[in-house]
Amino acid sequence: LHAASGTGLWIGRPCEWPGSRPLSLEPSLGPDCGGLSEWARENVVKVLCFCHPDDDDATWARQLAEVRRLCVASRRNRLEFLLEVIPSKVASITTDTTATLIRRFYAEGIYPDWWKLEPMDEPEAWTQVCGAIEDNDRHTRGIVVLGLDAPEEVLKASFEVAASFPLVKGFAVGRTIFGSVARCWFEGSISDEEAVDEMAKRYSRLCTVWDGARARVQEAAE
Repeated sequence: LHAASGTGLWIGRPCEWPGSRPLSLEPSLGPDCGGLSEWARENVVKVLCFCHPDDDDATWARQLAEVRRLCVASRRNRLEFLLEVIPSKVASITTDTTATLIRRFYAEGIYPDWWKLEPMDEPEAWTQVCGAIEDNDRHTRGIVVLGLDAPEEVLKASFEVAASFPLVKGFAVGRTIFGSVARCWFEGSISDEEAVDEMAKRYSRLCTVWDGARARVQEAAE
């Protein structure tokens, strides 16, 4: 990540302890998140919060405290802040679940530069999400879509819907690209070169899908 910083790549760097709920931050950041002072200015502070509107008050209080602490530290170090929320892993969701979460964080004074949100194939869900953000922060940098280890075809369907909303800037997925490839590599059934080649192909296909979806939207608007 340090070597890639400053090369023009968009880098979202995770801060959460993987899978933690309530949210816990990486110990390497320090109790006051002072570790952020060593980050390159181009890095975006990314934190994943598994949360749901139906969470109890105690859970909300703990998670909000951690998100707020990291957000304040990001501002102090002049780093952009990305908040990722995944309600579907906590409880059932509807078209307004993510929008409700977004409004809750804004009501608590937390204003991320970026949002990272689950893939949604319902236009109404994206309409509510974009409305929740624009009602509170007209200067947001935008939204990126996460993958949830979904198959490429599932992500393609989501991209087709999300691309019609200008606030959605692109995608940031991981396991869809490297998940099964990594398993094969660890098993020793593919070489280093084959693993790199396959991950590059998967990423390229997703880029093509996104670019095509956004181009069709632009063409329809002309």
